[in-house]
Order: sequence, then structure tokens, then C-alpha cells
Amino acid sequence: MRVISGSARGRALKSVPGMGTRPTTDKVKEALFSMIGPYFDGGAALDLFAGTGGLGIEALSRGMDKAVFIDQEHKSIEVVRANLKATGLENKAEVYRNDAERALKALAKRGTAFDLVFLDPPYRLKHGEKLMETMSSLQLLNEKATVVLEYESSFVYPESFGRFTEMRKAQYGETAISIYRYNNEDTETSPGEEPGGED
Repeated sequence: MRVISGSARGRALKSVPGMGTRPTTDKVKEALFSMIGPYFDGGAALDLFAGTGGLGIEALSRGMDKAVFIDQEHKSIEVVRANLKATGLENKAEVYRNDAERALKALAKRGTAFDLVFLDPPYRLKHGEKLMETMSSLQLLNEKATVVLEYESSFVYPESFGRFTEMRKAQYGETAISIYRYNNEDTETSPGEEPGGED
């Protein structure tokens, strides 16, 4: 694994030893960032199931101002810190060991909001939709934020729900990626209608 492009291009990344982590391959990572970037003019990113931190680090390398990395595994946190140091990006990052839902509540209390979110939960967990709704209700997403949801390709998430609309979807073997756009304005009310009226 390595950083594909940007300021830390070519830097090797450590993987998490002796665990069932499933780091996003370089091939998938390159395709993913060509869809959502490929480069960024600032902004804040959240890598919620960070694993090695590869996705958040790639986002920083490609121009994000800062990134928050969350994982509940101690070994993953150690690897994320090591990879940030190796890429020289540790001054742009915050790293926390926490459960995903608890972490979201803690971030909301700080008034943090993100422009880009990576959600790569273990494939056995099919709760990406719930986590995205939680982020919306906690006001953790800026207008037009991008949420990248990685999951098992045999599973299907809805094309739209709540304030999220799927912009792109791609499949790479057993891995599927859906890219959602967040709209924090009430778009369900047509011009001239009163909010709260029937759809």
C-alpha cells in the first residue's frame, strides 16, 4: 500500500498486523479518488473506520486541510499514527480510538462538520445508511458534503434516502463503492408550498 498522489505521493503505508482489516487496494483507491476529486481545495475529512488510515491520508495528500481518524482497535490507531508520521501529515490530523457512533456524538459536541467522509465498516455490519442518517441529524456534514460508502458488493444500499443522493456507484470484485452527496437544505418542499405539507 502507498499514497497514490499529492504531497505524500509514493510513500509506503503500513498495514495492520494480525487483524481482519481489509485495506482499500491501491487500484480501488485510485479509481475512487478519480471520482471524487481527484484533488481538493481545502476542507475537512472524516475517516470513520480508519483501519490503516489510507483513505484519510490520501485525502490529506490531495489537498484536504485536515482529517479526523477514528477506529476502535488499538492496533489500527497505532498504524494510523505511524502512517501519518511517515507521510509528514500528522500536523493535519486528529486520531481517536472510539466506537463509530460514540465518536460521532463526541464530534457533534465540538461543533465539527465535514466536507468528505469515508465509511468503510466491516462487511458484516450493514449499517452505513444508519450512520449517515446519524451524521445528518447531528449536523456533522457541510452542504454538498461527499460520503464514500464501501461495502460488500452483494449488498444493496438505496439510491437515495433522507438528505442523501447516490451520485456514483462502482464495483470491484467483492467490493462496492457508493458515492453520496449530502443536501442539508429541505428540498422536499416545492416552490409555493408550505413546509410540512404533503409530498
